[in-house]
Amino acid sequence: MSDEELIVAFALTRLDHPGLDLDEVAALLVRRLGPESMVDFAAQNLADRGELRGTLFDTAVERVMRVVLALRDAAD
Repeated sequence: MSDEELIVAFALTRLDHPGLDLDEVAALLVRRLGPESMVDFAAQNLADRGELRGTLFDTAVERVMRVVLALRDAAD
């Protein structure tokens, strides 16, 4: 999934759950996209951080948050 597709999926999830915090939306999105996407996100995040290990779910959620926050910071 490209970063652009991830942002769209995140935005749609946030529209469905407007009361959630950003990290809660990211966690919900990772759960919705399933185990294959979770592994992909975690692998991308660990590569970005230069690390070899991390908890799968938390690392995948962190990847989603990094992409969302990078876009938000770029818009400022």
